[in-house]
Amino acid sequence: MANIIEIKDLRKYFGDIHAVDGISFRVKEGELFSFLGLNGAGKSTTISVICGLLRKDSGEVLICGKDPDDGTDEIKSAIGAVFQTSRLDLPLSVNDNLKTRASLYGITGQSFRNRIEELDALFNIKDLLHRPFGKLSGGQKRRIDIARALIHDPKILILDEPTTGLDPQSRIMVWDAIKVLRKTHGLTVFLTTHYMEEAAESDFIVIIDSGKIAAEGTPHDLKEKYAHDLIKLYGADAGRVSSAGLEFKQENGYLSIPVRDTEAAKELILKMPDLFTDFEVVKGNMDDVFLNATGKKLSGSEDFAK
Repeated sequence: MANIIEIKDLRKYFGDIHAVDGISFRVKEGELFSFLGLNGAGKSTTISVICGLLRKDSGEVLICGKDPDDGTDEIKSAIGAVFQTSRLDLPLSVNDNLKTRASLYGITGQSFRNRIEELDALFNIKDLLHRPFGKLSGGQKRRIDIARALIHDPKILILDEPTTGLDPQSRIMVWDAIKVLRKTHGLTVFLTTHYMEEAAESDFIVIIDSGKIAAEGTPHDLKEKYAHDLIKLYGADAGRVSSAGLEFKQENGYLSIPVRDTEAAKELILKMPDLFTDFEVVKGNMDDVFLNATGKKLSGSEDFAK
């Protein structure tokens, strides 16, 4: 697959703040690409440069082979973006909001009505069209935000924390629609998220920390490099485990013992069979990856203690 986004040695400074400090990555056509980092890591600045909202200080940015600093209409047509804060007008109806957006791309009349039908099939928005956008629930607003970003049928959909605060049903609807668009239209999705289970479904992940890339790779490769497996040990005496020289954490109903991988777990269990009478092995996850790559927690667990 060809690269649809190419970033080389991108730098963007705000005075003494190095918001983006020499990062390079690529996104392939049709890929689900996750861009992970804490608030202030440089994610939003990078997205703003990609969308042409900020000019880079140095480096190379190519979207569909074009530099967004040149302000080409081709790039604007290629990208649909959903930001953390909605860009829609609260007093206007959903229909008027979408019609205004569509008109910027020359989508009017029957073409607009046809596009609404297509988006309704994905996001179930028809019953919301005549309601003021400001009166919708959080989940309904998010669906309309994404519909707005897709109104012109872009090649790239940028989703900046798209499901934060959504109920489980709305999250499922959003991701089911995105899966359909990727399958039927070859849509490229550029995602930032705090939900690691969403990132785990990505084709490729870049973790950014303090403006620099801390880690990158497929979910499998990142887990192999940065995550550890766990042995959940039930009914064991903590003192006995400690005297065996094992690192562990006391959980509710079990002891959690970190191991390098499944093979290491197997070796440990065979070495101390009398200790491991009731246990399960749990694979490492993307939360572990983020913590071990950056030394920071995107969500969740505390450090292990002996």
